[in-house]
Amino acid sequence: MRKAMPGRIVAAAALLAGLSGCGGTLFGQSAEERIANQENPRTIARAERAGRSTVFDLFAGDDDPNVTLEVNRYLWAASLDVLSFMPVTNADPFSGVIQFGYGTPPGGGRAYQATVLVQDPALDARSLNLSLRTRGGAVDRETQRAVEDAILTRARQLRIRDANL
Repeated sequence: MRKAMPGRIVAAAALLAGLSGCGGTLFGQSAEERIANQENPRTIARAERAGRSTVFDLFAGDDDPNVTLEVNRYLWAASLDVLSFMPVTNADPFSGVIQFGYGTPPGGGRAYQATVLVQDPALDARSLNLSLRTRGGAVDRETQRAVEDAILTRARQLRIRDANL
């Protein structure tokens, strides 16, 4: 194995020392301003309220209700259950959006695609938004309402089942 030459070690140390002092400004912003602008506003607000900034602040549960979106778990599970014949292409429980790919219901001949938005923690029709379409375009309102009713009915069944435990 080759030994490092002392000149290379000195040059590497000088390079590292020079780079560590490059905290100056970039486009008129200091390093602190650049970091502050890259931070998530919700994380900054939570850290300022708590007076601390650690990884455990993420689990503190003191989120601002104007920033945080809560999703009804029964509507979420019922949407996945009722539309189980469609493949899930994207699901984000933090924003309440579930995107389904094209799928044909059992006993049906037409393929459907859906996007579900659960936007409130309450178990009611206002919390559920459904966009249902076929390859030919949007479906009629009665079909969409029937699927929404099926999701709401299944969500109520799940809640009743959990209450009986």
